[in-house]
Amino acid sequence: MNISGNTIFIPGATSGIGLGLALRLHAAGNRVIVAGRRTELLAEIVAQNPGIEAVTVDTADAASITRAADEVKARFPETNVLITMAGIMRIEDLHTGDFLAVAESTITTNLLGPLRLVAAFVDHLSGKPDAAIMTVSSGLAFVPLPITPTYNATKAAIHSFSESLRVQLADTGVQVIELAPPAVQTELLGQQDDPNAMPLEEFLSEVMTLIETQPDAHEILVQRVYPLRFAEANGSYHAVLETLSGH
Repeated sequence: MNISGNTIFIPGATSGIGLGLALRLHAAGNRVIVAGRRTELLAEIVAQNPGIEAVTVDTADAASITRAADEVKARFPETNVLITMAGIMRIEDLHTGDFLAVAESTITTNLLGPLRLVAAFVDHLSGKPDAAIMTVSSGLAFVPLPITPTYNATKAAIHSFSESLRVQLADTGVQVIELAPPAVQTELLGQQDDPNAMPLEEFLSEVMTLIETQPDAHEILVQRVYPLRFAEANGSYHAVLETLSGH
C-alpha cells in the first residue's frame, strides 16, 4: 500500500485506532473518507479536519453498507483503498446461554460487517491502480483473551478470510493487508488508561512507519503484538494463554 496519493474509505473511523489512522493517513497526503453511525460526530471530525470527507454507515446493517458503498463510489469514484476498521469488543460469561445476544451482535459487526464491505467494494477496487483492502484482526486472533471469546473468534476468522482473499485476488492487482493490533489505549474495552496497553499515538506512529517502509507487506505488525502473533510458532502459546487468563 502506498503511504500517500490514495483515496481511502474507512468505516469505523470516528474514534480510537480508526480515527487516529484516518488523521495520520490524511496528513500523509491521502484523501480520506471516514464513516460511522453518529452523524454529529462525523460532522465534528470534518469541521475540525479540513479535507476529510464523511459518509454515514452502520456496519451492522447490510442495507446501510450497500447505501454507503454506493455513495462512496458515486462521490469518490477514485477510491482505491478500503480499510474495514469497525468493530466491537464485549465481555461474555459462557456459564449460561445469556452470552448469545452479545455473541450474535459481535459476529454481525466484526465478521459480517467486513465481509459485506469487501463484497460491496471488490469489483470497484479491481479496476483501480494501487488498490488495497486492509482488514483489521487482532493479536487476539492468535491467542484468545478468554473473557471476550466471540471477539477473539471473529478476529481469528478475519485473519483466515484475509489469507484466502489475498490468494484469490492475486490476479487482480488488489493488495490485501491485515492489520493486527495488540492491546491499545482506546475505549474499545475501556482500556484507554490501561498502563499495560500500547499508547495510541505510539501505535499509530509505528503503523505508519511500517506502511511506508514495507509497502508490500501482507501483515502490519507492531513489535508489541509479536508475543501474540508468534506464540504458537515459538512454543509460548500456553504460557501466553495463561497470562491472558489471569493465572
